[in-house]
Amino acid sequence: MKVVQYTCDTDGSWHPEAPAPDEEVQLVLVFSGGKVVRTAEILDSVRKAYPAAMISGCSTAGEIVDTQVNDGTGIVTAVRFDGTRVRGTQVDVNGAEESMEAGRKLAAVLNGDGLRHIFVLSDGLNINGSELVRGLSAGLPERVTITGGLSADGDRFRETWVIWDGALRTKAIVAIGFYGDRLSVGYGSYGGWDQFGPERLVTRAVGNTVYELDNKSALALYKRYLGEHARELPAAALLFPLSLGTGNGGMNTVRTILGVCEESGSMTFAGDVPQGSIVRLMKANFERLIDGASEAARISRESTREEFPSLAILISCIGRKLILKQRVEEEVESVREVLGDQAALTGFYSYGEIAPFRPGAKCELHNQTMTITTFYERQP
Repeated sequence: MKVVQYTCDTDGSWHPEAPAPDEEVQLVLVFSGGKVVRTAEILDSVRKAYPAAMISGCSTAGEIVDTQVNDGTGIVTAVRFDGTRVRGTQVDVNGAEESMEAGRKLAAVLNGDGLRHIFVLSDGLNINGSELVRGLSAGLPERVTITGGLSADGDRFRETWVIWDGALRTKAIVAIGFYGDRLSVGYGSYGGWDQFGPERLVTRAVGNTVYELDNKSALALYKRYLGEHARELPAAALLFPLSLGTGNGGMNTVRTILGVCEESGSMTFAGDVPQGSIVRLMKANFERLIDGASEAARISRESTREEFPSLAILISCIGRKLILKQRVEEEVESVREVLGDQAALTGFYSYGEIAPFRPGAKCELHNQTMTITTFYERQP
């Protein structure tokens, strides 16, 4: 397994150089923020260099390469496997209500002999990530693992896109299947936020839209807690996510708001917040956020029981980036310390992360976590 990486800066210059031609590269991941025009120019260069490769990726709220976190750049990661096949597919979605069926369609295309893992990149605004995961899981054997994330648009929440077949697509989901018994895939997801305030009962909700907490307007109650930050919704919600109780003694899931409706007093989340569930507000703890990234790396490495990985895809939530600010690279550096110097690190800041918490757990949509997928290819 060979991995090479390139960065295209905001002025169009490449580092360390423009992508070198290689017809044996099977997969290219492009994570790009900023102007769509610049991304299209990046894709032109990538297509010329890797004519036989599957080219995928998405828009971001920040790009990760090695231990750097960039804004508005393009990160290109080209992968050549020795004994692993890759295959991809894509579906369009018109709204969140189509999320589960989209997941089923993706699974139906990719399910087959030798499938070990699916990596999914989704529209970040017009999707119910929980339903997408349910649809994917329902159509796959239990042995097939799933990780990925929701694309982002910085803190603007206007439009996100994914890359499929070397082209930009809005309102779409891309899934990549990895096939073969030589590939070992690890994964881990962890947060590091603190809960505060009283527990609240979700008294009225439909899917991923919450109308009432404790029989009161959810939005009005949330605004009361945010105080002066309420003027900055929905972006301000990234600083104060909700902790969603599982009700079965398991780890809580975190949910971030994607949008608000003043007329109905409702809040729409990246994933389901079921009626009858218990929620609490959360706030940041700097050291725990960084420790959470390190813990995600540790879980992902230990889940494979292999040597250090060759490639790690890091998907961290935009909320973490807004909180950590100039310290944001510390969470990536903590991942490097766990995974070792030989691992190529790539990834992006997202509107949602997809993975099991740890090996043996079911796949879920998360918010405000660092989620890591590692790849290691064993010798024959």
